[in-house]
Amino acid sequence: MALNLKEFLVQSKKSGAKPVQRVIKKYPNRRLYDTETSSYITLAEVKRLVMDKASFVVRDAKSGDDLTRSILLQVILEEEAGGAPMFTEQVLASIIRFYGQTMQSYMGPYLEKNIQAMSEVQAQLSEKAEGLTPEMWSRFMAMQSPMLQGLMGNYVEQSKNVFLQMQEQMQKNTEQVLGAFGLKRP
Repeated sequence: MALNLKEFLVQSKKSGAKPVQRVIKKYPNRRLYDTETSSYITLAEVKRLVMDKASFVVRDAKSGDDLTRSILLQVILEEEAGGAPMFTEQVLASIIRFYGQTMQSYMGPYLEKNIQAMSEVQAQLSEKAEGLTPEMWSRFMAMQSPMLQGLMGNYVEQSKNVFLQMQEQMQKNTEQVLGAFGLKRP
C-alpha cells in the first residue's frame, strides 16, 4: 500500500527517521526545477517553501554543488527590493564590515540565536491572538502593552546573554592562542 507524503513524514517522525529533503535543481539558464513536483518554480515559490518550513536543498544541475544559500540570498534580495525593506543601509554596511574581522565567526550564531528568540516572541503573540477579528486585535494590542514589554524585555535579555557568551568564548580563544605562543594576558 502506497503512503502519501504527509503520512510518510508522520511515520518518519514517529520512527525517528529524518524526513526526505526536497531537491531543487538550478540549471545554467537560471531556472529552478523542483524534483518533487517535476516542474519549474520561481523564487516566490522558494519563498513559499521557506514560509512553510519545508526541508529543501538547491543543487547545481550539472555539478551537484549546494546552492541553497545563494538562492536564499536571492529571495532576501527580492524581498528587500520589494518596497518594504527590513535592513537599512547602515545595517547592511555593518554586516559587510564584519566580513574578514575576528568577530565574523561569532556573528552568524549570534544573529541566528537572536532571530530564533524573535521568532519565539512572534509565535507567542500569534498564539495569544489566534481567532481575533481586526477590532478585537486592536483592543487586544491596547491591553497587551505590559505583556509586549515583558516579551521584548525577555528577548533583549536573551540577546544580551548570547552576546556575553560570545564575548567569553572570544576571551577563552584569545587566551588559548596567546598560550600557544607562550604569552599571557596582562
